[in-house]
Amino acid sequence: MAEDLPGSTSELLALIEGEWDALMHVVEGITPGQITAPDTGGWSPKDNLAHLAAWMKYMKDSYLNKMPGYQAMGIEASRFQQMDENAINAALFERNRGRSTEDVLAGLRSTYADVTQTLKGIPFADLMKPLRESGPDKRLVIDSVVANTSDHFREHRETIQKAVSRI
Repeated sequence: MAEDLPGSTSELLALIEGEWDALMHVVEGITPGQITAPDTGGWSPKDNLAHLAAWMKYMKDSYLNKMPGYQAMGIEASRFQQMDENAINAALFERNRGRSTEDVLAGLRSTYADVTQTLKGIPFADLMKPLRESGPDKRLVIDSVVANTSDHFREHRETIQKAVSRI
């Protein structure tokens, strides 16, 4: 996988920024009625954006700042240990569904700025280290960064575009 990854911090930030800009372009074209309309799975574009912010924050806190996963996700430790990704996503959905669109967008933008600023301060060599000190997970820190930023932005931009086209 490393051969598909950016080769420097500036390349990483350019990749992230490109997908962020594409996502924001889509978001700017959504009407207030569209941004809160649920898709066939029950998630609105607003829900998708809150989800993106939560996972970016988790990535920064857990993988970059080495905070315990449950703490980074804001879920009680024993509950977090019992949850798979779908259960975590459901908990995030419930946590954020009552938030206003303005609050979700402000939080998303703030989290994005915080994550990109944090990445600027991390030596690229540190991003190329294993995510975990030991165990079967052989991913690199940068794999998690890309997965929770540019790749995730692209995935949810496409989901939002598809949902909005049906409204």
